[in-house]
Amino acid sequence: MKIDIVSVFPEFFDVLRLSLLGKAQDKGLISIAAHDLRDWTHDVHHCVDDTPVGGGAGMVMKPEVWGECLDDLLRADAGRPTLIFPNPSAPLFTQSDATELSGADHLIFGCGRYEGYDARIPEHYRACGIDVREYSIGDYVLNGGEVAAAAMLEAITRLIPGFMGNPESIVEESYTGRNALLEHRQYTKPAQWRGLDVPTILLSGDHGKVDRYRRDEAMRRTDRIRPDLIGRLVCSELDKADLALLGSLGWDLSGEHPTRIE
Repeated sequence: MKIDIVSVFPEFFDVLRLSLLGKAQDKGLISIAAHDLRDWTHDVHHCVDDTPVGGGAGMVMKPEVWGECLDDLLRADAGRPTLIFPNPSAPLFTQSDATELSGADHLIFGCGRYEGYDARIPEHYRACGIDVREYSIGDYVLNGGEVAAAAMLEAITRLIPGFMGNPESIVEESYTGRNALLEHRQYTKPAQWRGLDVPTILLSGDHGKVDRYRRDEAMRRTDRIRPDLIGRLVCSELDKADLALLGSLGWDLSGEHPTRIE
């Protein structure tokens, strides 16, 4: 996968040379290039922003600078690129989006700053037939798109075959799969630490009971923390033990999806 990132702070992305992302680049699974948007300016001050049309606080990133930059990056692409803009006013980025984008050949991240980027930038490239995505990573506002781009990039690339040393480690993660739940809690040795014990069932060696314990805990955690995910489960795809537990937690399971009993 080829990844281009455009930012006024390209050095921010030096962190992507660390850990598994660095190893994936060394193995040739992915290539990452961070570009300084100011390299496409033509004035002595390398200006990338201007005042908002209609008035208001802050500055807005100029479309002509972005246009020259993105045209150059897109011109060098031989496949079908996906252009991604982090934006707190956009739809929420999910594990499903990460899974879809992990199969892309070329991703281009555009990191806004100040009051954001001119709305005509994504509009123009959509009209040109480019796959343009705008995503939020949560209900809060950051100083710029760099942190969001790094978070999305990590979520996407770790799903590329060969990225993880043990691919089984992603199978039961939170938000993964059609009937997604929060992951159960994890423990390691020692079995007792500062008066706190590992749950006895995990030490039993009975893999069937361990699997059931973890599944039940995942459901209980999801019920408590993210009940909206319980409401998305498909009742016909749950086993008898799942249905019994959800019923005991106050869910009506007579429909296609669970509904909370008032």
